[in-house]
Amino acid sequence: MLIWIIFAVMTGAAVFALLWPLGRGQGAAFADGSDAASLYRAQINEIDRDLGRALIGPAEAEAARVEAARRLLRAADKEGDPAGETESSLRRRRASSALALSCVPLLALLVYGAYGSPTRPDQPLSARLRGDPSQQDFAVSLARIEAHLAANPADGRGWAVLAPVYLRQGRPDDAARAFAAAIRNGEDGAEMRAGLGEAQILTAGGVVTAEARETLAEALKREPGNPRARYFLAIAKEQDGDSQGAVAAFESLLKDAPPGAAWVSAVRQRLQALDSQLLDGDTARAAIAKLPAADQQAAIRGMVEGLAERLKAGGGTLAEWERLVRSQNVLGEKAAAREAVAMARSRLSQDSAALVQLEQLAGELGLKEPAP
Repeated sequence: MLIWIIFAVMTGAAVFALLWPLGRGQGAAFADGSDAASLYRAQINEIDRDLGRALIGPAEAEAARVEAARRLLRAADKEGDPAGETESSLRRRRASSALALSCVPLLALLVYGAYGSPTRPDQPLSARLRGDPSQQDFAVSLARIEAHLAANPADGRGWAVLAPVYLRQGRPDDAARAFAAAIRNGEDGAEMRAGLGEAQILTAGGVVTAEARETLAEALKREPGNPRARYFLAIAKEQDGDSQGAVAAFESLLKDAPPGAAWVSAVRQRLQALDSQLLDGDTARAAIAKLPAADQQAAIRGMVEGLAERLKAGGGTLAEWERLVRSQNVLGEKAAAREAVAMARSRLSQDSAALVQLEQLAGELGLKEPAP
C-alpha cells in the first residue's frame, strides 16, 4: 500500500509542477493606472536629470518625453477590459492544461487495472526466492537454486538437481561443471557420470572425446546397463569407423530397453542411418567390381575425391579421415595425403587420442614432412 501512496504523491507533484506556470496570467505590472503613471514619472525624472547634466540636448529630451507618453497611452489602452478576453483566454488555457495532464495518470490507472495485477502484493526477488517452490515459475526456481548453491557450494544434491537443467537449456559447459561439482560432493552415481559424459560430448561439438569415453566407462562400472553411457559409447564406435560394432551396440541397447523408454526412437534412427551407410558402401564396392579393369581405377579415384570433398566441407570421424589418407596414398597421391593429414589434425584438434593416431598413421605411410 505504501508504494501506491508514494506513486500518488509523485504523480500529483508532477501534475502541479506543470499546471502552475500554465495557470498563471501575464504579469500584473500594469494592473492599475497608478503603476503605469509611476513608471512614466520615473522616466520623465530620468530624462530631466540627463538634460540637467548636459548628457542629452533639449531636442533629444523632448523626443524622449514624447516616447514615454506614448508608452503610457498604450498601457492605458490595454487596461480597457481587464476581465474580458485576457481572463477568458486564461481560463481556457487552465482548463485545457488541467484536462490534458489529468488524463495521463487516469489513463495509466485504467490500463494497469485492465492488464496489470493491482490486487497482488509487492513481490521483490528476495521474497519470491523465499516463497513456496511449488508456486514459483521456472526462472525464479532456477535463481533460487543458484543462489542456494552460491552460498552452499558443497551441496552435492543441489548440484545434481541443477546439472540436468543446464543440459536441457543447451548450456553444456555449465552442465559439465555442475555434474563435476555433484560428483565431488558425494553424488558419484552412474547417472551423474553418464550426464557428465554427455555434457563433455556436447561441449566438444558432438565428438566423443577420450575424456568423455573415460567418464562413460566409469558410469558403466557403477551401472553396467546404464542406457545413456551405452548409447554414447556406441556413437564412439561409429565415429571410430567401426560401423558393425556400433550396430551391434545399438541393437543390444534396444534389446535391453524397458517398455516405453523415451530414448528408443533415437537409437532406432541411429541404426537406420548406419544400415543405410553400410548398404551404400557394399553396393558401391559391388558395382566397382563389375566394371572393366580399365574403369575400376577411375571409379575408385572418383570415390576418393568425393570423400575428400565431403570431409573438407563438413569434417568427419577419425576413421573417415584415415580411410581418405590411406586411399590417397595407395593412389600415389602423397601430397594430397599429407594435406589430408594436416586438415584432419585441424578438424580433430580437440581429440588428443585422434591426434596421436593421426601421427602414427602419417609415420606408418611415410607422410611426415622431413626435418629441415
